[in-house]
Amino acid sequence: MNRLAHHQGIHKFFTMLGLALYFSKPVMKHLVHIVDAMITKGFSGTLTDLHHWSFHPNHRTTLSHFFTKSPWDEETLLRKLQQWMLRRVERIAKQENQPLFVSIDDTICRKTKPSSQAKHAIEGCNWHYSHANKKSIWGHSLVWLMVHTMTQAFPFAFLLYDKADRKSKGQWAIEMLSSLDVHGSVYVLMDSWYPSKTLVEACLKKGFHVIAMLKTNRILYPKGIAIQAKQFARYIEPNDTHLVTVGEERYRVYRYEGALKGLDDAVVLLAWKADQPMTPEHLHCVLSTDRELSDEEILRYYAQRWSIECFFRQAKDQLKLDGYRVRGRRAVKRYWILVQLAYVYSMFESNSDFSDGLDLLRKRKGHSLVEFIYRAAKQNIPIDTVKKQLHVA
Repeated sequence: MNRLAHHQGIHKFFTMLGLALYFSKPVMKHLVHIVDAMITKGFSGTLTDLHHWSFHPNHRTTLSHFFTKSPWDEETLLRKLQQWMLRRVERIAKQENQPLFVSIDDTICRKTKPSSQAKHAIEGCNWHYSHANKKSIWGHSLVWLMVHTMTQAFPFAFLLYDKADRKSKGQWAIEMLSSLDVHGSVYVLMDSWYPSKTLVEACLKKGFHVIAMLKTNRILYPKGIAIQAKQFARYIEPNDTHLVTVGEERYRVYRYEGALKGLDDAVVLLAWKADQPMTPEHLHCVLSTDRELSDEEILRYYAQRWSIECFFRQAKDQLKLDGYRVRGRRAVKRYWILVQLAYVYSMFESNSDFSDGLDLLRKRKGHSLVEFIYRAAKQNIPIDTVKKQLHVA
């Protein structure tokens, strides 16, 4: 086992999660090395990189075996991580006297479409429409759920959206929410693709409120007359609205209270950026099932949904959420859980956000390597031994 100081920090975090009670020493060693490699600058997602950047003492094939055949239980790892995250967000929300947020969204991990002759294609891939790219992309589509406060956001759970299961993304979201055991004031945040009648009802049944973007063709019932939100917006004059400031942005807001398709009673904010014309193409419709909230609170709370977009970007850019080359469904799932573990560990170490944590861990690793070489020189350990251990031989 390499005596690298920064490995101690990772091990300590795992011990705090209680993993040592469930996993053998060899499994714990693999987990430490994999997280170490993932947080290294230049990591690309391959097993070669996992082996190289973590200075793993065993042969690379042991890592392949660890993902594909080793009998360790990744669900236990995820459960322990989730328990810790929930305790953390509940504590922060209580301290800040702020609500808890749950964001739902999906992302595509892009893969190369294999040829029809390929014997070992990555399992679970399909064509998925990407709203960002405005076209269908081959890969895995993941529905993610994040739990967060005003100050910290944790990637909590995910499910692979598989068209063969014949379940919609909304149904997957309901499944994930049903297992979420949180207390206090909770707001579920989602963009306009998610707030179906069944999903909103499932949230309300759990005692969660919903704040969501609505499509502008959603039917409202002002004075009992059915009309699309964008049609209704044509009758709104600038002096019917008032200005609301959220962060750097200012919005003209009209507050509608009443029924809409799928809900008997809610608030819908019809909002335009203050510097844009009040036309249907610039209209934003934001739903809140909590009628007690002010317009500013609704928009401020909805802005928290941005944290899930940040997570997707960071997890792909820095931890290579979509960089895996393992092919089996279980191996891929294990990889995603370990990316999630590395992400949360980075946040834990900085007691702040992911980027700060990652910078801190990368600096710590640099210091650890210099100290390792320095100690080896003092102990007259042959340079070839040191090179071999640091994979530069």
